[in-house]
Amino acid sequence: MRNTGVMLPGMRLSDLITVFNKVAPEHLAGGWDKVGLHVGPQEQPVTNGLICIDLTHAVIDEAVELRCELIVAYHPPIFAPLERLTDDGPWTQTRILHCVREGLSVYSPHTALDAVRGGMNDWLCGGLGGGASRPIEPSTSRRDEYKVVVFVPADNEAAVREAMANAGAGWIGNYRACSFSAPGEGGFRPIEGANPAIGKVGQRETVAERRMEMIVSGPLLGPVITALRQAHPYKEPAIDLFKLEPEPAQVGEETGAGRLLTLHEPIDAETLARRVKARLGMSHVKVASGGRSIRTIAVCPGAGGKLFEPVVADAYVTGEMQHHHVLDLQQQGRTVVLAGHTNTERPFLPTYRDRLMEAGATINWHVSEADRAPMQIV
Repeated sequence: MRNTGVMLPGMRLSDLITVFNKVAPEHLAGGWDKVGLHVGPQEQPVTNGLICIDLTHAVIDEAVELRCELIVAYHPPIFAPLERLTDDGPWTQTRILHCVREGLSVYSPHTALDAVRGGMNDWLCGGLGGGASRPIEPSTSRRDEYKVVVFVPADNEAAVREAMANAGAGWIGNYRACSFSAPGEGGFRPIEGANPAIGKVGQRETVAERRMEMIVSGPLLGPVITALRQAHPYKEPAIDLFKLEPEPAQVGEETGAGRLLTLHEPIDAETLARRVKARLGMSHVKVASGGRSIRTIAVCPGAGGKLFEPVVADAYVTGEMQHHHVLDLQQQGRTVVLAGHTNTERPFLPTYRDRLMEAGATINWHVSEADRAPMQIV
């Protein structure tokens, strides 16, 4: 699907990655997954990007033809450690060498794009009928952020705040150098061996101080504490660290793998199959009808078999499942609809492209035409 719109200016890859995380935050991905930047320098300028499901040599050739600097491949191309990068290696490794030679960066959102609200799971549910959905496997609550609290003489507060902000503290959304402070009184008595900036050894001192708080991401905690200590007038400043927990998700905003959709009105297996085909733009799907009315549907793009094992639903919609799992569900009176692994994923790519544009990824995007399902009905 070629981009036929107005040519847009480029962006740095690092800025694009920030946008990718707005659309599908990497921390929502499964702990086993390998999302994020796989190939390329973060400072690379990017004018044209290509979106695909699978990174193949044909897709790379297409990206070169389109003069792209970036490929966003839904499936991560690097899962296991690479043993070598040579021309005679397996294709899963030579494609990485191919990208490096052509100067192509590669990014993968994978299960982060599945888990986020409005992502691939919710898009697929949106074609099956009105109703409410919840994640089958909610995202693990993770927040690698800390609140740093420091007590500093009032006259030095601005300098300490600026030093911490320059080291990366105080980022909240689109706001920089965010902090909170309140007045108070600090007290101490220097002992023998101390070299106090204020007061004398052996005498108790009281100082007008400010309690200052700033948020810091985990990777920047060390540099921020170092900057704080360098800017603080005390040799031993009082510093408190608090690990922050994520806010509970609001009802309907929960993230995670798969969806359990509860329809407003029940349907039969034929209607479900028809809706799946319409959503995916397919003429054929595989259906194992259980015969019962369908009100609850377990949904997972790709391969949902393992995710579905603990789920009790009237129907299951995914790309592929093991034969005996399908047979077992059918014998229980449940319906299974299989559309092919990447057939349940690839139709979402134009929507993903639009979400990236809306979020600020203002480069020239193309949806790959060389990217195709390996299995074809003939």
